[in-house]
Amino acid sequence: MHPSNETMRTSDPDSVLDRVRRALGRTKTPRTIPAPPLIDERVVRLVHTDLGLGELFARRAGEMNMRVTSCYVEECVPKLIESFVEMRIKRVMLSESSLLRKLEILPQLRSAGFDAKTWDEITLDESYDFDASVTDAWRAVAETGSLVLRASPGHGRAMSLVPVVHVAIVEPRNFVADLLDLFELIAREGVGSATTLISGPSKTADIEMNVVTGVHGPNVVNAFVLQ
Repeated sequence: MHPSNETMRTSDPDSVLDRVRRALGRTKTPRTIPAPPLIDERVVRLVHTDLGLGELFARRAGEMNMRVTSCYVEECVPKLIESFVEMRIKRVMLSESSLLRKLEILPQLRSAGFDAKTWDEITLDESYDFDASVTDAWRAVAETGSLVLRASPGHGRAMSLVPVVHVAIVEPRNFVADLLDLFELIAREGVGSATTLISGPSKTADIEMNVVTGVHGPNVVNAFVLQ
């Protein structure tokens, strides 16, 4: 049976939009977009100070099942190696960044017996053979406990998506209070080829509302916050 003309008219997008316009009392599309109302930041912002952002980040990230390890610079690599040994990690890929070079993570991992390579030494297909990745973090959002990563030639998008374990090294200067601060930075500096927000390990509840981790990304996300 064919649908009636009335059914076809009501399902037409233009007819639907016309009805919405009439309901709003508008007869035509406005030529200018009205400015959004000013909202008191004391109402929309939950974080009103830059003090204690690291502690707030750790609390919020923990609520999302992200591991947070606070450490001094000299403790970072030993603690990283200890965690990899505990999880029986064998192969590690690292982003090519000034922070990771400064911490000398690559040579120390190799000295400890890990098969470690930087992103520019492997192909995308080869990245699927690595157990863990170590990256820096462009920013970290305290209010939501989120890591913010930016893709680059030395940091492929797959680094935080493919391996079972993802470790991000966070410098204190890279904390921002909330998403408003983050989006202001992005508006000034652009998103680059990709900007990724990570709030804990990969989770899904698509099947019968049962939450499962690690299906679409890392099962473990650990933020090493430098002191």
